[in-house]
Amino acid sequence: MSRLRAHLFVAGFLIAPVALYVVFVISPYIQAFQIALTDWRGVAASPNYVGFENFLTMFGDEVFWAALRHHGVLLVALPVLTIGISLFFAFLLNLGGGQRGGSMTGVWGSKVYRVVFFFPQVLAVAVVGVLFQAVYRPDDSGVVNGVLIRLGIEPVGWLTEPSIAFWAIIAVMVWQAVGFYVVLFSAGMAAIPRDVFEAAALDGAGRFRLFFSITLPLLWDTLQVGWVYLGIAAFDGFALVQVLSVDRGGPDNSTTVLPLEIWKTAFSYSDFGYASAMGVALFFLTITFAALTLRVSRRERIEL
Repeated sequence: MSRLRAHLFVAGFLIAPVALYVVFVISPYIQAFQIALTDWRGVAASPNYVGFENFLTMFGDEVFWAALRHHGVLLVALPVLTIGISLFFAFLLNLGGGQRGGSMTGVWGSKVYRVVFFFPQVLAVAVVGVLFQAVYRPDDSGVVNGVLIRLGIEPVGWLTEPSIAFWAIIAVMVWQAVGFYVVLFSAGMAAIPRDVFEAAALDGAGRFRLFFSITLPLLWDTLQVGWVYLGIAAFDGFALVQVLSVDRGGPDNSTTVLPLEIWKTAFSYSDFGYASAMGVALFFLTITFAALTLRVSRRERIEL
């Protein structure tokens, strides 16, 4: 009887959050799956069901495949660049100063650097986009081109050249994300006992060996989480592409991503059925990536 009361007591606290989750998270997903099977234009009270016609149209849509290729590039470039740069800075901030007073320390001023690195994370994505509009201006008023012109180099159309526009936006994504992962990896490194590093240093291990033989294996769970988060972020990119790109995904669809195409299809062309079909595809792509990443990167936990 007492166990039943305990279960009822716990269930009483769970009813409200579970109900809110079902109403505001699960229900919209189900509605999106339903709308994807219709030709709803956003105004009809009873949309016509067209089966899988939207999905067949999507698979023959070149813009959809262009966006999907861009997500493929993001899935590789964003995690690799962000994690690589973040690990480098986090290692310097925690262990880059070598041994001082018999203990491993970070570089001088590491606490100040943590704040500086994290600063882009507190800025709204739209603010970051507007900031880099000024950085990437095609004339001498742009930060980058202003420097190039003063060096006698021809200015570059960072956001107007199809071959480099998407990479310019990826650079902004990496710049914004690095600060958060520097702090995340720094916290993971701080949890590793300093005795491990000090013992390895006394045995003659250099910083290269400390990083690859001790830091990375003991930081694996944190790296796995970071990779999943960045992979999910690679399926987004809406705000930065919306603000920075020419004609919202241009030039010539060279920067478009699926969330932007979903938004344009729904709110510019009023084709909510087709937009929902692309949303369903994006949902399954994200879930599949997260599951595969967790499966492939699974390994035994190293206990200290």
